[in-house]
Amino acid sequence: MIDAERLKILTESAKYDVSCSSSGSGRKNTKGGIGNADAAGICHSFTPDGRCISLLKILLSNRCCYNCLYCPNRAEADVPRASATPDEICQLVMAFYKRNYIEGLFLSSAVEGSPDSTMERLLDTVIRLRKIYRFNGYIHLKGIPLADRSLISRAGLYADRMSFNVELPSERSLRLLAPQKSKEGVLMPMKQLAAEKKAVGEEKGKHRHVFLPAGQTTQLIVGASPESDGQILKLSQAMYRRFSLKRVYFSSYIPVVRHSLLPDKCAGLLREHRLYQADWLMRFYGFSAEEIAGKGENLPEEYDPKCAWALRHMQYFPVEVNAAPLEALLRVPGIGNLGAYKIVRARKYAKLDFDDLAKMRIVLKRAKHFITCGGKFFGSENVNTVKTMLALEDKGPRYEQLSLFSTPETSLSALTGQL
Repeated sequence: MIDAERLKILTESAKYDVSCSSSGSGRKNTKGGIGNADAAGICHSFTPDGRCISLLKILLSNRCCYNCLYCPNRAEADVPRASATPDEICQLVMAFYKRNYIEGLFLSSAVEGSPDSTMERLLDTVIRLRKIYRFNGYIHLKGIPLADRSLISRAGLYADRMSFNVELPSERSLRLLAPQKSKEGVLMPMKQLAAEKKAVGEEKGKHRHVFLPAGQTTQLIVGASPESDGQILKLSQAMYRRFSLKRVYFSSYIPVVRHSLLPDKCAGLLREHRLYQADWLMRFYGFSAEEIAGKGENLPEEYDPKCAWALRHMQYFPVEVNAAPLEALLRVPGIGNLGAYKIVRARKYAKLDFDDLAKMRIVLKRAKHFITCGGKFFGSENVNTVKTMLALEDKGPRYEQLSLFSTPETSLSALTGQL
């Protein structure tokens, strides 16, 4: 069994990777096995900034031969080093699972030796968990770029989800801050997994195994390099379309490692939060990255990106909630995707008024400036007044991230992503 000191080092070293959440897998328990990765069997906890901590998040090793300047585990960093064997990780997972500490595993590793040897050890770990320990719980495996294609393919048969982290949004920043990595080296295995998952899906009747049932994700570090939010969102959009990603995670840069090529201060959780809001708009509201922010633009801090878009396009408003198509309702600040569908269903049977919208939990403080209800308008026609009111409303408790002590009123936005 792994000792306490190595466990502390390997879990502390893994905390900066946010590219993990346990959802989307349909892997069920089998006779004689243990664990269940069905969506209903995965428990979630959230830190104050919204990160999921339901999995055991650990590195196989933090002895890295790469020297990425932003990474606390880089080769030149003066930090405690440790490694674990595949069997030690397996024993730890089983012990924690049986004690109800965890519902699954997020396993990553620094590149120790070479990409192939590191990926072989990661693959050996997940195979042991599945075959020897009969663990049917959730496994998220972080792949190693530049590892052999066959190793990556085999890993997809045992993991529920995999991720290859892009980290920095441009090839230029990678060359400057992570010279041993390349954008193509990360994107190629993502492309490979997407193609193989599609092929397995088309012939699933011929396969006993389900290939990556929870898909793949990636992570981008925000603020370590000078790329704008618009460039970050455009890259995210391209990866969603090309690789059918489940999520792009954003991690605000924290200067845990000092270097002349790196900023001296944290990028801030507000910028990270705005990017997640913009990401939600792209995935669920029909917005494109170009609509949300231009190539050299950053998202405004004063209000969320949906409000920012609406204020730039006041010529489209107000819309009549009893007649507007679903696509138009989704672009109204204060009407989320659930609320828009409620409106479309309810107005088939009766003409809606503002009281009806309030009962549907539409955020009228924002929405009233952009809608009419039965021809009535209760908002302000002065754009500057609307900007001020929206900025003040955004500073209220509504955007408090979900935590252990959140109330239903303050946690609604974090739970549903409504904008």
